[in-house]
Amino acid sequence: MPIKPDLVVPSFRILRDDGACDAITGQSFASYDEAHAVLERYYADLCCSDDRQYYRIEEGPVDFGA
Repeated sequence: MPIKPDLVVPSFRILRDDGACDAITGQSFASYDEAHAVLERYYADLCCSDDRQYYRIEEGPVDFGA
């Protein structure tokens, strides 16, 4: 049986600062720019609202070799 090389792909995910999960935090993105575009649309829709959540983008590899 041949050994498959480990494939580690960079992935970016959006996390809420309060640690909760929602529809935005359940997504994974191939680039920082893709994740940023989602947050940009989210914040644009809220315009000066105090009810908004705060998010951050973190990079973490997804390992497909396991």
